[in-house]
Amino acid sequence: METAMMNLLLADELNEWDPFHIGGGSYDTEIADAIQAVHMLSDEMKLAERLQSIYEFSFEELIPFENCIIVAKKLLSIKNESSCAL
Repeated sequence: METAMMNLLLADELNEWDPFHIGGGSYDTEIADAIQAVHMLSDEMKLAERLQSIYEFSFEELIPFENCIIVAKKLLSIKNESSCAL
């Protein structure tokens, strides 16, 4: 799978997450930062911490870490499936 397709899948997953229940399409900046983090990190705990930090910075509200772990696992699964296809 090419990087562009992987990024679309990651963006779809993050749009579905909607941690603050404000509707998909409301997180463009955070999604871009989160996708960059997925490319840079391979550890789910570190990715979860980064996700929590990205969204907290924008919304000044802390997402429960457990929720970030769940999403981090899904994102890394997409990343790992993508790299296996190469």
